[in-house]
Amino acid sequence: MAAPEKVQEEQRIAFCIRQASMGYAWLEKTLWGLRDQEAGWIGAEVRNSNGSHDLGPLQINSWWVPRIAAQVGHSELQVRHWLRFDPCFNAEAARWIFLSGLRAAKDYRVAIGLYHSPTTWRQRRYSGSVLRRIRARFGEKVFREPMPTGK
Repeated sequence: MAAPEKVQEEQRIAFCIRQASMGYAWLEKTLWGLRDQEAGWIGAEVRNSNGSHDLGPLQINSWWVPRIAAQVGHSELQVRHWLRFDPCFNAEAARWIFLSGLRAAKDYRVAIGLYHSPTTWRQRRYSGSVLRRIRARFGEKVFREPMPTGK
């Protein structure tokens, strides 16, 4: 992708992350951490070793497609397309997945891990990596306020 096209794509993704955060700075920072960790792009469809695919800028696993389709009342085919090619739909799906995990776990770090995997050791490793990316982007003092608990 040519440099101006890449810049334009990143600007679209940034707009969508801001929009998906609903004005909550902590949620925007979280979505940026997930984005930086996943490093997807508009149109991405990356095959995993288990046969699933990671889709779009925030690399939403295709395991989520039926669940998201049920939530939005559209076909799985349409949802899969939106996850790949609509960066705002992708960011909103990432928000929904993360907040669902936060409501279930009532723990910010666990919710980040749940975004990635149901396996505890993978959650811990992933969460640590995302938190490092958030600190790298926003500074060491990014977490000086208490983490949300999903209550």
